[in-house]
Amino acid sequence: MIQSIDFRRRGILRASGVSLLSASAVALLAGCEKMAVAQTSNAAGDVSILNTALGLENEAISAYQLGAMSGLLQKPVLEIAVMFQTHHKEHRDALIATIRKLGGTPVAAKSDAEVGKALNAAALKSQADVLRLAQRLEKGAANAYIGVIPSFGDRALAQVSARLAADEVMHWTVLSQALKDPLPAKALSFGA
Repeated sequence: MIQSIDFRRRGILRASGVSLLSASAVALLAGCEKMAVAQTSNAAGDVSILNTALGLENEAISAYQLGAMSGLLQKPVLEIAVMFQTHHKEHRDALIATIRKLGGTPVAAKSDAEVGKALNAAALKSQADVLRLAQRLEKGAANAYIGVIPSFGDRALAQVSARLAADEVMHWTVLSQALKDPLPAKALSFGA
């Protein structure tokens, strides 16, 4: 189940190696309205893709909420989980603002109960289980953002995607260390 989520997160932002988000949408997401005006945009397509990304950010927010409310996380791990949830809320807010600037309507978040069922939260029995779930979701998000970088001719837009990917990789790394997982033995672990 989780592997399909990872694939979905990567797939929303690219198809056959080509970005589905226009440069205009990414510029708006980055807060660069002047750059967005200079780009041509398929607003309806961008809104659809951004809404899919928003749904997945909402899923991450709910996943961290479920983990926090589970009673399975020890205090220092709980504090980090709440911080990561805050990062995802900031991503969500940027997506909502961009969707609105493009004239779209942001998709509504699913309830925590719906997300919990989809992620099989009932199977989470330990702190390690919660961390594994978060780790997999974070890697999927990192891969999704990395996947769009090659499609940009404008370095500023590629940098925005790289910065978002960096947040997700940072989350994955911290979660991996909390799980005492070894760091990847080989280079180029993300984006493949």
